[in-house]
Amino acid sequence: MDFDLPPQIRLIRKTVREFAEQTIAPLVSHMEEADEFPRSLIKDMADLGLLGLVTPAEYGGSNLGHLARMVAVEEVSRVSASVGICLQVHHMEVAALADFGSPEQKARYLPALTRGDYLGTCAITEPTGGSDLLGMTSTARPAAGGYVLNGRKCFITNCHMCDAVLVVAKTSEGAKGISAFIVEKGSEGFTPGRHEHKMGLRGSDTGELVFKDCLVPRENLVGNEGDGMNIALKTISETGRAGMAGTALGILQACYEEAVKFAKERRLYGRPIAQLQAIQWGIADIYMQLEAARLLCYQAAWLKDRGRECSAEATLAKTYAAEAAVQAAKRAIEIHGACGTMLEYPVQRLLRDAMVCISAGGTTEIGKIVVSRAALA
Repeated sequence: MDFDLPPQIRLIRKTVREFAEQTIAPLVSHMEEADEFPRSLIKDMADLGLLGLVTPAEYGGSNLGHLARMVAVEEVSRVSASVGICLQVHHMEVAALADFGSPEQKARYLPALTRGDYLGTCAITEPTGGSDLLGMTSTARPAAGGYVLNGRKCFITNCHMCDAVLVVAKTSEGAKGISAFIVEKGSEGFTPGRHEHKMGLRGSDTGELVFKDCLVPRENLVGNEGDGMNIALKTISETGRAGMAGTALGILQACYEEAVKFAKERRLYGRPIAQLQAIQWGIADIYMQLEAARLLCYQAAWLKDRGRECSAEATLAKTYAAEAAVQAAKRAIEIHGACGTMLEYPVQRLLRDAMVCISAGGTTEIGKIVVSRAALA
């Protein structure tokens, strides 16, 4: 059993860390204050190859795999989890098309998604809930040349910036009555709706997508009619939750670094507070959670790269990492004392970001349901 990352992935870590610190870090304050995502970052990430990490090589990607993706999302999220979630949700659509798209759909969309000409997203969650797929009310009715899509999706990442979106809707009743479609920006009857203002992940574009008599060409049906449930569940459980695990892992890493940095610099009783046992225990708690989360995250990505079942492992990684990030951020704030509540210190942002990660991709309660099924199997 080898726990060393391959040289190529170690290089990715180094390259992405430098990119995040040099290009993303100067934009974080503006994202926090204006709650806007700098569109230029999409092209910057594309140029670095981040958008195409799981794209097959024949469509312009590097196809470096999900462990490379996990490390990249982790390093981006260490500086800005808002950028991390944008990147990982884009990968969700890429993975769905790579797994289920027709040759024509792959040729049309995957190169554009890899180059950054298109930003992707997946629209599954509705006001009725995100985990109750059978309870969705969006419909896609057969019409001349395709389907007429009606409905409203909410809490969608990249919603106002996306150029092509993977949408699931009901074509009939029951588990086999859900289908998936690609809808392009500018399609008649397709409009962005409400823009959400979140407590954390500020700058991450989150909101509604509205479909009103939107005609979707038949060739934009992904897979076959009735495949939508399988497409949605596989994409969420294996790519979406793993991506959120990587986002939370980046937050955890930042919590650890900020806590250590402050403890070494802050002096009390004539010495750095890092020499106080209470502070040491707090940092030990964060470090243990970080190391445990990293092992869970890397294991899930490693399994995915080998084509093995990883739904439970990805859910376990996401559930643990998100909850651990909240606890670590709270502990980092406590180590900072009053300084931790001041906006100029990053730890308060890390706590807010971590809180939003808990519900993204499935709440802790949903995660426990998935993990319990694996545990009781």
